[in-house]
Amino acid sequence: MAEELNKLMFNGYHVYHDFPAEKFNIDHILIGIAGVFAVETKTRSKRKADRGKFSAEVTYDGNRLSFPKGYNINTLVQAKDQASWLAKWLSSAVGEGVSVQPIVTLPGWYVKRVKPEGIPVLNPKEIRTYITSKNKAVLSDVMITRIIHQIDQRCRNVEPKDHLV
Repeated sequence: MAEELNKLMFNGYHVYHDFPAEKFNIDHILIGIAGVFAVETKTRSKRKADRGKFSAEVTYDGNRLSFPKGYNINTLVQAKDQASWLAKWLSSAVGEGVSVQPIVTLPGWYVKRVKPEGIPVLNPKEIRTYITSKNKAVLSDVMITRIIHQIDQRCRNVEPKDHLV
């Protein structure tokens, strides 16, 4: 996932991985002219289908993810909650409202979207096209710089964990 997101740096995006929040982390943050995106990545094993092949299709109706072995709404709730937390934190940090769009990525899964509602749920290979297709400038260069400064400050303040030698 990180490799796919890092390709967005060629398009002028700033990419952060494993961002420390309060009692959780945000898997990935993207910051660029089209806005701020909080990306939640979930891996899930696949079930064998007919003839020994794996069933790798998830259906998304805007409210839940339907996998071959059941459905999931928790991932969508988590992504929205994390984006909301980041928006509040950034808004306070820069002194101005900042919107954050949640995105869910599912490595190894084909996402069949059956309704247009809901947050974006994508295979990692789709994310660069999704982000770069957003032509409307949402953030100015000045605001991008302010946001990046705040993100950098929080990332640098993380204490390293002691490792046993």
